[in-house]
Amino acid sequence: MRALSIAATGMQAQQTNVEVISNNIANMNTTAYTRRRAEFNDLLYQNMKRQGAATSDAGTIVPAGVQLGLGVRTAAVYRITEQGSMTSTDNTLDLAIEGKGYFQITLPSGDTAYTRAGSFQMSSTGELVTNDGYTVQPGVTIPTNATSITINASGEVWVKIDGQTTQTNVGTLQISTFINEAGMEAIGDNLFLETPASGTPTSGTPDATGFGSILQGYLETSNVNVVTEITDLISAQRAYEMNSKVVQTSDDMLATISNMKG
Repeated sequence: MRALSIAATGMQAQQTNVEVISNNIANMNTTAYTRRRAEFNDLLYQNMKRQGAATSDAGTIVPAGVQLGLGVRTAAVYRITEQGSMTSTDNTLDLAIEGKGYFQITLPSGDTAYTRAGSFQMSSTGELVTNDGYTVQPGVTIPTNATSITINASGEVWVKIDGQTTQTNVGTLQISTFINEAGMEAIGDNLFLETPASGTPTSGTPDATGFGSILQGYLETSNVNVVTEITDLISAQRAYEMNSKVVQTSDDMLATISNMKG
C-alpha cells in the first residue's frame, strides 16, 4: 500500500519544516540572524498508464494517463537575506551594515569568514575583534591613549589621542558582497564561509557603489517575523496531523484485508 510510505514522507517533510521554524524562533533575538525557509519537491511518479500512448490503430491516444505520486522530499533550506531593523545601542564598537555586505573576519585557521553581526570589542592589544577574539579585517588597532573612537559611513576609523586636537585615522574597515548570499555556508557564531554556490566575494570600501554603509552605535536585528513563524508552525502541525491520519487509515485498510476470511 503506497499510502503508508507516501504519508511517511509527508510526516518527515513537516518535521523538517517544524525544525526550521523552531530555529527561526529560537534566533529571533540573535544579532543579524537571517530567517530560513524550507522548500519541498514532489518525488518521482509511477506511470500506470502513460499519457500520449496509442490506444488503437486509428491514432487515438491516452489523453491524461495514470500517474501515481510517491510523496515529498526536502529540496532546500535557504536563507532569506532581507535586512533586519537597526537598533541603537550607543556602544562605540557596535557596527551595522545598512545595505549589502559582510564584515571580514580572520579565523584561527587563517581562513576568512563573513558576518553581519557587528558587535565588536577590543583585544588586550587594542585590536578590533569579535566576541570570540577573532580579528576584524584588515586588522585595525586602537591606540591605548585614545579618548574617543569614531567610525564613519565609509568604514574609516578615527581616534582622538589624548593631548591632541585633531583626530587620527588608524585604518579603514573592508566589507564583502556575494552574488548569491543564500549559497554561503553557515558555521555558527553568526559566521559564514564562501562556497562554490555563493560565488567569489567582492571586497571594497563601505558606502561605495554596490556596498552598504556603516552605522556606528547600531546593531542589525534578526529579520524573523514571529507572527509569520507561529502561523507557519500551526500550518506545519496541521499538515503533520493529516499525514498521520493517512497512516492510520492505511493501517486500518490493511487490517481489514488481513482479517478477510475465504
